[in-house]
Amino acid sequence: MVVPFQLREAAEHIDLLPAIPQIAQKIMALQINTDEGESKLLKLIEQDPQIAAKIIGLANTPLIGPSKRVTSVADAAMLLGLNHVKVLALGIAVMSVTPAVSKGKFDSRGFWQHSMTAAFAMKTLARAMPMRLRPREEEAFLSGLLHDMGYIVLNHLHPELVDMLMMQVDREPTRPVQDIESEVLETTHEELGELLAHHWELPDNIRAVIKFHHEPKASALDDEQRVLVSMVYLIERLLPVFGIDAAFTGEVEDEYWQALSINPEQKDEICVKFVDHAREVARLFS
Repeated sequence: MVVPFQLREAAEHIDLLPAIPQIAQKIMALQINTDEGESKLLKLIEQDPQIAAKIIGLANTPLIGPSKRVTSVADAAMLLGLNHVKVLALGIAVMSVTPAVSKGKFDSRGFWQHSMTAAFAMKTLARAMPMRLRPREEEAFLSGLLHDMGYIVLNHLHPELVDMLMMQVDREPTRPVQDIESEVLETTHEELGELLAHHWELPDNIRAVIKFHHEPKASALDDEQRVLVSMVYLIERLLPVFGIDAAFTGEVEDEYWQALSINPEQKDEICVKFVDHAREVARLFS
């Protein structure tokens, strides 16, 4: 059995890390700026009933607000945009690396519910930012969706340690999770997530978000990465980590809004939209 001080060493062995789903690899490799690429993407999604159903379901939620009911992947692509459909399909495919039924205290459903909510919140946050700072839609969405993927590694390698971690977090709810992780795991979910991101050959900006989303002032970040990291940091402060509800977990200092060139007076309006995202994603997952 892997013990805490061996966890990071074990994670560095490629054969122990969860493999990226084959369909996710194919989606990532597709260039959709051509008719051929668009056709291949839609065909790939249509061949996977689970991904197709979830994308059509998302397109029909009030979160998107269609004027008529969407019944096909092609209609969803017309409504959502091809880039959005691509990242949604990629995200849904990645979700398959965790079992549908949770074992122990790791809540797979709550984890992905939080992650999908963060992905949609990234889109809302980007719209409040000036054009010169806005990240590409695909990067923003994936940053929100994959930022906490270190927990996937942890649950894959040692679910018993997840139970220990969650119990300690319950005992010390006001203590920073990173401190508890360092004590219990002798590593953090950011470090474990970076290993998986490297293994999956994710883009550099997404890897930076996974590694630094609790450190928006890290000196290792370039300007593009700092924007994405700051966005995820802000959203994480406002959304509960597992088990989304309509409550917020804390306040965000004005400097973090200002770093994204957002007037702090807009924060209440933005937070209301975050709650709407949380409710719609919760309805989708139910």
